[in-house]
This record gives sequence, structure tokens and C-alpha cells, in this order.
Amino acid sequence: MSSSRQARAIARAGAVAVLTALVAALLPAATAHAESRTVQGGRLDWGIKSSFQSYVTGPIAQGSSTLQGGAATVGGSQFRFHSAKGSYDPDSGAFTAGFSGGVHFLGHKKGGSYELDLTISNPTVKISGGSGTLHADMVSKEKGTGQVTTSAQVPLATLGMSGIDMLGGSGPIALNNLPATLTSQGAKAFAGYYTAGTELDRVSLSTDLAAKSGSAGPSKKPSPKPSEPEKKAKAGRVEDAAVDWGVRRTFREYVTGSIAKGAWKVSAGAKDGGAYFRFPEGQGTYDKKKQTLDAGFAGAVRFTGEHGLDLALSKVAVEVKDGKGTLYADVDSKGDKGVALRKAPLITFAAKELKPKDGLVSLAEVPTKLTGDGAKAFGSMYKAGSEMDPLSLAVALDADAKLPALPDIGSSASPTPQSGKTSGPKTENAADPADSSSPAVPIGVGAGVALLLAAAVAFGVVRKKRAASDAGASTDTTGSDTTGSDS
Repeated sequence: MSSSRQARAIARAGAVAVLTALVAALLPAATAHAESRTVQGGRLDWGIKSSFQSYVTGPIAQGSSTLQGGAATVGGSQFRFHSAKGSYDPDSGAFTAGFSGGVHFLGHKKGGSYELDLTISNPTVKISGGSGTLHADMVSKEKGTGQVTTSAQVPLATLGMSGIDMLGGSGPIALNNLPATLTSQGAKAFAGYYTAGTELDRVSLSTDLAAKSGSAGPSKKPSPKPSEPEKKAKAGRVEDAAVDWGVRRTFREYVTGSIAKGAWKVSAGAKDGGAYFRFPEGQGTYDKKKQTLDAGFAGAVRFTGEHGLDLALSKVAVEVKDGKGTLYADVDSKGDKGVALRKAPLITFAAKELKPKDGLVSLAEVPTKLTGDGAKAFGSMYKAGSEMDPLSLAVALDADAKLPALPDIGSSASPTPQSGKTSGPKTENAADPADSSSPAVPIGVGAGVALLLAAAVAFGVVRKKRAASDAGASTDTTGSDTTGSDS
């Protein structure tokens, strides 16, 4: 073999070795099937169409909007829908998240009815194959005819997904400021107020992903099975517990609204779900026979704002006895009407069915009423007996029982934009959250595949160039250059 031909063979062998190493390092990570994940907990913020809101409440329609099913308002013009449930496939990027809550618009009152009567509820975002759609339940009175139509999960708006890579996400998913365009079905369900193609308000959402199967996650490690005497000694002990309560929706809106211009802050382990606060790490006792519970929780929340607003709630506790529950808290108010209460009974609720199931005792969104002490805590802003936000309670009686996710929680209080061009797990980006050009996306193994393909292309280009330059210089006695046939 000639020296030039031998050199080419050595070069080819080296290039193949490099490519093989790249394949070994990158391909398994890119092609291994990732487990489909359950979407559990999160929120969606959407103003629907701000000009429509202004029209409804303006001098022409002279109407109003009413929140339903635990929906809230944030930022003055956006509606927050809560309690995401759905699924996410890291391999295909397919994503579905359905949210709870709704908003009812009324306007143009004539006699005892309204010409404008529209309800939008339970929005669901579906993403597949690089396309996104927002669906919603719709009840609308058609403009002009007055015909009422009820439709479930109408494909209301298409979502702009340009530049978003949904592959390979492993943690909370946040999508910010997605452009939304009214569909033809949406235009019909919107009672004829807008035509297909109309630009709607942008959509932002954040969701948690449940722990992978077989993963211990943040839950406590199972303790060894106790002996019979130990079981009796531990009977009734609470292993873990959490109580979720939003205080009162209108109070939160007052705090962040144009009058108080304030905010709230959680501390000592409490979590902020936007429409709920979670007080975790519950400890105490539960008596199955007597249907009683006595538990204390970690965490605190403090509301501050103008006009003397400064109210802190801490050391939350829950007692259940004779089918009635009471939530207590330490209250510290530094406002004009300063109040300092210790273990004050703030709200009461019905708790007639406090039976364990799979090691978990739970109550879901039970109605609550303000007590006399609770009225004092709020500086008589609300009277005793006033309806407050619903309460949810979860109590784990054994170490294997898992508490449900906080209904409205994401990984942060607001979705945060992230770079759509970085590889690996999603990371925070310092971009302004109001920057509509930077939707947040989970990033996976796409960059690794791109690197592998780039290496393959580069290898092919080198081979072509080398084959072309060697074609005239080959001294092979057969008169043909075999470089192009080698692999």
C-alpha cells in the first residue's frame, strides 16, 4: 500500500473512532425513552382580551365580570385559573394541562336579562408536534339572536410556539407570554363579538410535574415496619400534614389593588400558590374512633400595603371535634387598629367525614366562615360569619402516604422566562418577565443530538474534500480511488 493511501486509511480510522465515541456518549441519552410525567399543580394567567374586559365594564355595555370555581384576578387585568392536571411526554414534547375556574361576563342589560352573557371556564392547553391550542368550556348568548349555546372544550385559540423546544423537560414547566389567536370555532363560541384571527391576550402558565415512579422525591423515607407494641404506641400519630387556605380572594385583591398597592410574603416554610397558601409540616394526633384531629403547622404569611396595612398570620393550627373544624393562628397587626392575638380561632368549617383512605385523611375545598376573633384580626373589615376562602386539609397517618400537591403551586409565584437555546435541564433566565419575546420552555437532549449530527456532517465534509483532493494523486495500480467506497 502506498504511503498516501496508508495515511488516508489512518485518517479515516481516526475519524470513525471519534464519531463512534460521540455516538456512545450522546446517542443513549438522546434516544432512551423518558418516562411520561403527570402534570400536578400549577396555574394559568390570561386576560382573555383586555379590550373586551374594558368594553364589558365600560359606559356602553355597563356590565361586569364574576369569577367562578376559585378563579382569581392578578395584576388587575388577568384571570388566574388554578389546579392544573394533565400529562407531559419528554420524548415527544406532547403536553396537556387542564385548569379549574371560570369568569362570567354580563353586559347590555335589558329588562331582567342581558344581551351579552358569556362564560369561559376550565381552560386546557394542549401542545403536540410544535403546535399549541387553548381549549375552554363556553356558554354564550349569540349577539343579535340571543340564542344560548353551551360547548365543552372548544378549541378557542391557537398558541404561538415559535422557537419553543418542548423536548426533554424534567422539572416544572413554565411558558410565558404565548401569543393567542382566536380560531373559527372560538369566534362562534365567543358569540360573534370577534372574528377568527383576532389577537387575544397572551397566555402564561406554570405547572409542576409529579415525581417519577419509583422516586422517593421530597417525601420522607419509609420507616421500618414496627413491632406490634410499637404500632400501638404510634396509633393516632400524624406523620405529615398540610393545610391550604387562601384567606379571602377579595382581601388578596385589595392588598395588591390600586388602593393598598401592597403585597404578601410567605416565610418559615409556607408556600404561595397564588390563590392558596400552604402551611406544611403538620404534627399532632388523630383519633379515628372519635373523629378528632389536633395538628399544628409551620409557615407564616404577611400582608403589607398602604393605609396602615400590616397583617401577619403564623403558627397555624387545626382542631376537629364533633364534626366541626376550627383553624387557629397567631395574629399580629401593626396597622391603625393594632391587634395581637395568640392561637385565635379565625375560621370554622364542617368536617363530618374525617375518615382515612390509603393512610391519608383529607378534606377538599370545604366552605369556611369567619369567627368573632377572625373579624378582630382583620380590623373589622369583615363581619363575623362572613364567608372566607375554602380550606383543604391533608393528613398522612403513615410514612408511605403522600400529600397532594398544593392546587395552585408552580415552582415560583410567577412563570419566569427561560432561554430557548440552552441545553440540559431548564434554567432561569434574567430576562424581564414582561418581555413578550421570551417564552419559557423546558429544554432537553435536542442540543446533544444537534452536536452529534454536526459531528457527522463535519466528518462527511472532510471525507468529500479529501476524496476530491486525492482523486488525481492516487497511484493505485487499478486506476481507481477506493476512498469513496470505504465507510
